[in-house]
Amino acid sequence: VLDRIYDFERILTRIETGTVSPKDLVALRESLAVIPQLKQVLSGASADLLHSLNDRLQTHDDVYDLLCRGIKDEPGLVIRNGGVIRDGFSPELDEIRSIAANSHAFLQELEEKEREKTGIKMKIGYTKVFGYYFEISHANTKPIPDYYVRKQTLVNAERYITPELKEFEVKVLTSQERMLALEYKLFGDIRRQIQGHIPAMQETARAIARIDCLYSLACAAYDNRYVRPSLNTKATISIKDGRHPIIEKYLKDELFVPNDVTLNHEDHEILVITGPNMAGKSTYMRQVAVLVLMAQAGSFIPAKEGSICPVDRIFTRIGASDDILTGQSTFMMEMKEVSYILKHATSRSLLILDEIGRGTSTFDGMSIARAVIEYCLKHIHALTLFATHYHELIAMADDSPKIKNYTVAVKERGKNIKFLRRIIPGGADRSYGLHVARLAGLPESLLKRADVILEDLEKNGGAPVPAKAPVNPAPSPMGDSLFSSPVIDKLLSVDVSSMTPIEAISFLYNLQKDAKEGSGIQ
Repeated sequence: VLDRIYDFERILTRIETGTVSPKDLVALRESLAVIPQLKQVLSGASADLLHSLNDRLQTHDDVYDLLCRGIKDEPGLVIRNGGVIRDGFSPELDEIRSIAANSHAFLQELEEKEREKTGIKMKIGYTKVFGYYFEISHANTKPIPDYYVRKQTLVNAERYITPELKEFEVKVLTSQERMLALEYKLFGDIRRQIQGHIPAMQETARAIARIDCLYSLACAAYDNRYVRPSLNTKATISIKDGRHPIIEKYLKDELFVPNDVTLNHEDHEILVITGPNMAGKSTYMRQVAVLVLMAQAGSFIPAKEGSICPVDRIFTRIGASDDILTGQSTFMMEMKEVSYILKHATSRSLLILDEIGRGTSTFDGMSIARAVIEYCLKHIHALTLFATHYHELIAMADDSPKIKNYTVAVKERGKNIKFLRRIIPGGADRSYGLHVARLAGLPESLLKRADVILEDLEKNGGAPVPAKAPVNPAPSPMGDSLFSSPVIDKLLSVDVSSMTPIEAISFLYNLQKDAKEGSGIQ
């Protein structure tokens, strides 16, 4: 039933602004035709909300009747081209259409009528100069009626017009123009009559939109095995075997791995989530946010069970973006987003923070990430999911009972890894970046060199690794004499702006000569 209803709230807006098309009015009529059937379906519902929505639905019989009488089933797309108003809606329009469509039959009928009335043999003709006329040959000896007006004299005949023929001529020659103008006027009249019903019809449209939303959520819950979460006022989010509603639908070769989450203000206020790229940290955090949003919107959720508290806002710091028009780097954009979150989040908010500090140096980024966690813990107290590659941050759980460490389970086989997509308690001891790079297909020689650099970095505690000395380095073609004192002194002593072109060329020649002599180049 709902599939046959168009978005007629948008159509009503077009009616009100005068931009509605004939096709829109047909869509509105078809939508109104379905409402009685929709009310019948809802009358059998057991939910109070559906009964309440059913009471708000009106059938708008006056508008429906007007559209049935006035608009053709398949109208023209543009009102100015005609073919929109249904036959029988306007006697005046029907007459004009009849004249335009049946002019030949009318002329024959008029000719027969005049022959019988006058007893004179005649025929009706037409020229572009004189228009329509009765042509009577000179052989006719019967007197011509007074209402016949001579128009033209020929060798063998006379041409006359009558008031009725002239009236018909005017109607035929202007019928198309009059027909389009009248259709446009009638279409405007219909639109204005509907405008008086717009407030009531908008109420019906909004009720249908809510019914459509509820039905869509119900279908999603039924088809995908969603469950009804319970709501709590204890500022707690507890979800068991939660799934991401979108990603699980698009996985082709593997099953989606569900995960649990617990967030509260006692011992799980901030979850620090570590683990490699591609393992599922971002999916897990977004999944929690989506499920909270679905529950708060009144939807069932993809999980085994869930108890969710309402939140005032969901803040996210995810992904990388820049604004090159204003000269803001990805790191600046990241910091501005973090700043906004810290200024506006409350203890009733849900924070999703992914890789804070990754756009700058390791120690700078790690310092910012740790300080953000400490600020949230001390000043905001929001329920927070914090994903990071700085696995050094897992030590923060030792300093506060409200911080808990979680990581993504990984199975290693030599240099190969398998992401298990399972979020488990604990922290990661490394980021597996080289493993992900190998999965991406980087050259093996590059990966071996990266292994060496990583090993040296870990041994040196993060100190820079000296680059390998190049084999047989080529001597500098200019040597060091270019920047020796005599050359620099000459450059500093000369006033270039006061030199003539010849003097400048001569000075440049001598400077080059000195440089060559100093470097040994001939």
